[in-house]
Amino acid sequence: MVDMMKDMRPSVIDNLCSNFEDHNLIRPKMFSKYAVKRGLRNADGTGVLAGITCVSNVHGYMVNEGEVEPIEGRLTYRGHNLYDLLDGFDAEDRFGFPETAYLLLCGALPTQEQLDDFTEMLADACSLPDNFTEDVIMRAPSRDIMNKLAVSTLALYSYDPNPDDTSLQNIVRQAVNLIAKFPVIISHAYQSKRRYYDNASMFLHMPDRNYTTAENILSLIRPDGMFTREEAMLLDRCLIIHAEHGGGNNSAFTTRVVSSSATDTYSAIAAAIGALKGPRHGGANLRVCKQFDEMKANISNWEDEDEVLEYLCKIMRKEAGDGSGLIYGMGHAVYTLSDPRAVALKKAARPLAEKTGYSDEMDLIELVEKLTPGVFAEIKGSDKPMCANVDMYSGFVYKMLGLPKSLYTPLFATARIVGWMAHRLEEVTTGGKIIRPAYKPVAKNIEYVNIDERNDGPIND
Repeated sequence: MVDMMKDMRPSVIDNLCSNFEDHNLIRPKMFSKYAVKRGLRNADGTGVLAGITCVSNVHGYMVNEGEVEPIEGRLTYRGHNLYDLLDGFDAEDRFGFPETAYLLLCGALPTQEQLDDFTEMLADACSLPDNFTEDVIMRAPSRDIMNKLAVSTLALYSYDPNPDDTSLQNIVRQAVNLIAKFPVIISHAYQSKRRYYDNASMFLHMPDRNYTTAENILSLIRPDGMFTREEAMLLDRCLIIHAEHGGGNNSAFTTRVVSSSATDTYSAIAAAIGALKGPRHGGANLRVCKQFDEMKANISNWEDEDEVLEYLCKIMRKEAGDGSGLIYGMGHAVYTLSDPRAVALKKAARPLAEKTGYSDEMDLIELVEKLTPGVFAEIKGSDKPMCANVDMYSGFVYKMLGLPKSLYTPLFATARIVGWMAHRLEEVTTGGKIIRPAYKPVAKNIEYVNIDERNDGPIND
């Protein structure tokens, strides 16, 4: 592989960084001085209202006479409670992700005929263009599958006969195309990574049009292409749970911001993929997994509450873990008493955990979930409610399914492409304005100085 950094001069890079630090000083107090809402969040933690949506609702608190009151979390897709959707699919013992995709894209649950037509269309679109795997995925393999997913998404622009058309019909067509192709892209990108970076064998399977999304993912990733219905059903529930989470989450908002410029679908979704990759967003499940690996290595008895409690205290006191003082998988920007996605995923995961010998590990996760709020209250001196978020259980589920860690966040994207496209459709059809917030400029006015008279001292202090 080509080393893009080999011609760079470290001393020059260091000098550039030093100059940046000298001339880009923004003190934390400036944000309060100018009433700037960092992260587009109000002082009480609520989000800044930036738009209107029919796609979903993330409800984690109530505001009563100006004060935030914690409540049990509620997530709705087009007005339908997530729990009701999952219970309905469970009662009928069937896969639900395609139906969820239809709901989020169109606004209403489909009839059986509508669902059959939609599923057939997904099957028609699941194959990649001729030579796409060889030309786009394998010729420039990536150690990170999210980056390859973004590149592949942009590359699909070249295979689209009408890529820039922002009409409703065309964007819906593109939505179906991307939803269908994401499982194949991430699986082929994973196999390419195995070959070029892991020195392992590569297995390239073709998607089966008779499989659902979850079944195809397992079939495409595993060398023998085999899976059980129970495994596929659990992955299907993961996809449903991750499909959408409001217009304010970082990647959905990215989709809306980029879409508001009237650019093409592929550019907007590639930007969303880049946002989701970050460890503060979709990449958080990897942090959770790493932290639990450390816990399991350092806690002799996973059932001993006192020992687990002490280790959690060490993490929060920055004496263990990665030194951040954070217990990953706990806490959420919106949810207070509970994250319905975590609740649902925990319920779905327990049967397979007991069947596959992962009960002890799941018990440890639940114990950490139970103990962390008390540790947080004691060490931080805060009575702020804290619940487990979806990342607490998603990585564990993927582990039980034997899925590699490099696919955890790409699987998130494979589900969330549905929500992204729903928000893109809404933004393009109802937004009407380019999203352009304001930033407070704090740099001083400076007169031009001839090059032989300049110094490199700080100017914004």
